[in-house]
Amino acid sequence: MQNKHSLATTLVHAGRNQRVCQGSVNPVIQRASSLVFENLAHKKEATINRAKQALFYGRRGTLTHFALQDLMTEMENGAGCYLYPCGAAAVTNSILAFVQTGDHVLMTGAAYEPTQDFCNTILSKMAISTTYYDPLIGAKIKDLIQPNTKVLFLESPSSLTMEVQDVPAIVKAAREVNPDIVIMIDNTWAGGILFKALDYGVDISIQAGTKYLVGHSDVMIGTAVSNARCWDQLRENSYLMGQMVDADTAYTTARGIRSLSVRFKQHTESSIKVANWLKQRPEVKAVYHPALPSCPGHEFFVRDFTGSAGLFSFELKEKLSYDKLSAFMDHFELFTMAYSWGGYESLILYTQPEELKRIRPNIDRTLTGTLIRVHIGFEDVNELIADLEAGFERLQG
Repeated sequence: MQNKHSLATTLVHAGRNQRVCQGSVNPVIQRASSLVFENLAHKKEATINRAKQALFYGRRGTLTHFALQDLMTEMENGAGCYLYPCGAAAVTNSILAFVQTGDHVLMTGAAYEPTQDFCNTILSKMAISTTYYDPLIGAKIKDLIQPNTKVLFLESPSSLTMEVQDVPAIVKAAREVNPDIVIMIDNTWAGGILFKALDYGVDISIQAGTKYLVGHSDVMIGTAVSNARCWDQLRENSYLMGQMVDADTAYTTARGIRSLSVRFKQHTESSIKVANWLKQRPEVKAVYHPALPSCPGHEFFVRDFTGSAGLFSFELKEKLSYDKLSAFMDHFELFTMAYSWGGYESLILYTQPEELKRIRPNIDRTLTGTLIRVHIGFEDVNELIADLEAGFERLQG
């Protein structure tokens, strides 16, 4: 589905037709398991069109779900969007929809750790093999495609270390070897709008909507927007696996998306300012922010992305001991330690080099210092910098 409006206009108006809004500005919240048929003819029509947003049964969706699905589909230029209870469910069920026993999956070696765990445990039990590749492999991905390779999975930027993949080169090379390969991407960092994955030949764009789509750290949801080639199979397999979200979650997510473009502008401005400040700190070895040249794949970010997000990482010159980590991490005033990201608040976490080595298979680049990941929220950016500066001063004590 190609947009006829600008992104800003699409985010405000998509998924708000008269059927789902019924006279309101926002779509109605329709909570339902059973959906009533007026007569046999109505039941027959709903059954025939149950995959085309007919009100058939709660698990197929209500008007609230249809509104969000239409919004996501138009936002990411897809043919359809399926909703899941979290980002991990979106990843795993998208993969499961296209593989069977004996198949092979190509997975970026810097993927979100639960994605790797799924491959190593669930897929392996099904006799589905996984090869992890360096995210900067580019066109050489063609050398790893086997006759039974069914899914090629990307994540750009990478989890934790933020490598930006050369998606056009990877897609072109993979299609030359196997035109039917299903290419998926974890597109959470870009919120589905900073990088329009389907426009670059990717089949399925997946997000942990928990993060930027919702934007307020209070709802969990996953989304997968598919092109026409893969939509029917993704939709029906996900339905058979019982994947769904409740109407209130769908409503809250759609409401969050309305401000997505505006929020990204602030994330971009503040995160780049903090990243440039960190670059000057004597304690910092490297800053891995896609918008900075020090980030691997920065040239692809400049070429393919239309903006930045609030999440990035930086490597310290030393591996911090537990005592130093405690001094650094335990006393921030504004940054808090928590998993996830994408909300209005600033967060901070750390990963030690040996942990990174374990969860980054088939990647030659080795980090030697403690990696700090931050999400820059909407607090005053100068106060955030002062909070980080106080943390560095604690390392000196």
